[in-house]
Amino acid sequence: MPETETELMLKGYGLTTAEFFYRMPDYRHVLNSYIWQDYDLAPDYPQLFRFIEFWQKEIEGPLHSVRFTHRRLIGPAEWRHVTGEFRLQ
Repeated sequence: MPETETELMLKGYGLTTAEFFYRMPDYRHVLNSYIWQDYDLAPDYPQLFRFIEFWQKEIEGPLHSVRFTHRRLIGPAEWRHVTGEFRLQ
């Protein structure tokens, strides 16, 4: 069963966004871009490198460059269990 986004974030995953610049197969002088996002672990970025390997094996357009950023959205110390809630009306 796949883990939820919250479970991934509590395990240290963050949102990684990458912009791939690649050459068109028939027009090598033309660069195109593709945006990719997934939850990944810094500093090794296994999901990102798995996608780059997939691209190199399966996609005809050769990669020119990859630009990426990583942001942890929540950490274990930032998550608190709430047992009650008070509403003032």
